[in-house]
Amino acid sequence: MTNTMNGNQLTGTADEHYDLISVLYHALEGAETYEIYSQDAEEQGDTELIEFFREIQQQECRKAERAKQLLAHRLVSSDRS
Repeated sequence: MTNTMNGNQLTGTADEHYDLISVLYHALEGAETYEIYSQDAEEQGDTELIEFFREIQQQECRKAERAKQLLAHRLVSSDRS
């Protein structure tokens, strides 16, 4: 479903570009947050939580990298059109 608040009509940006940028931003924001949580767990000496927060941080980083790749590919493709 297209959200016209974020769509091409208001921003001049294709919805897919906006959506990928949003995923990228939120994934990076999550990764940064989980780093803080992992540091908090380190201070408490809680190895289980350290591992958990690092695991989900890595997942967020993979999401961000994938979104970045998709966005770059689509931006290059749209420039050629």
